[in-house]
Amino acid sequence: MKRENILTGSPWEDKMGYCRAVRIGNIIEVSGTVAIVDGEKVKADNAYAQTYNILERVEKVLEDLNVGMKDVIRTRIFTTDITSFEEVARAHASFFKDVKPTTGFYEISKLVAPEYLIEIEFTAVVQG
Repeated sequence: MKRENILTGSPWEDKMGYCRAVRIGNIIEVSGTVAIVDGEKVKADNAYAQTYNILERVEKVLEDLNVGMKDVIRTRIFTTDITSFEEVARAHASFFKDVKPTTGFYEISKLVAPEYLIEIEFTAVVQG
C-alpha cells in the first residue's frame, strides 16, 4: 500500500522527524496537535479556544487527504488541567456531536510548552 505523509511546514517536522498525518490505504493517523496560541483569539488560558483551534486545523489536514471529520473514529485528548473537561467537551462536540468517535481524556503533567493546555491525536478510517 502507498504511504502518504502530510507535512505542514513546521520546523519541528524535520527536527523531530515526524509529519502531521500519515495515510496508508484507508487508515489515517494524525499526530498530536496543539493550538496556535495567538494571544487574541486563542489564549494560553482558554481550553475551549485551544480545542476548537486544533479541531479546525485538523479538519483542514483531513480535507487535504480528501477525508472529513466524519471519518474520524478516535480522538485522544491530553490536558494539563482535567477541570477543563466541560470546555473541551463543548468544542469537541462542535465537530463530533453526530459522528461520535471513541475518545479518551487524559490529564498529564506537561505539554511541550506551558501555553498549551490541550493536545489531541486523531485516527480516521475512510469508508469503502
